[in-house]
Amino acid sequence: MKDDLGEELGTKIEKAALAIYKKCYEHAKANGIIIADTKFEFGLDENGELVLGDEVLTPDSSRFWDASKYEVGGSPASYDKQFIRDWLKDNGLAGDSSIKEIPAEVVEKTAAIYKECQTKICHK
Repeated sequence: MKDDLGEELGTKIEKAALAIYKKCYEHAKANGIIIADTKFEFGLDENGELVLGDEVLTPDSSRFWDASKYEVGGSPASYDKQFIRDWLKDNGLAGDSSIKEIPAEVVEKTAAIYKECQTKICHK
């Protein structure tokens, strides 16, 4: 990244990403959640200042695991969009851009997973 963006901007992004992640990691950990992975999208505003764009640490941009169910080498059920990905794969629809509707029960289950994650992370 620093080769592409330059040392100064690359370092700025690195520090910002690590600071955001550290704060969120500590909060999630205190609430029994492991942040398995996440993404941050940065950009520059009209004044050339670094800004954080898009969503941050949501079930659509991150994978969250229940720490009480985690085992080294395992892949516990996650509080994120993996449920919908698995449903698409199981039904031969992964990568099918013609899908217009997902069954209500799948949408409801996905919403319940997101709500459970929100409740766990936000209760403190």
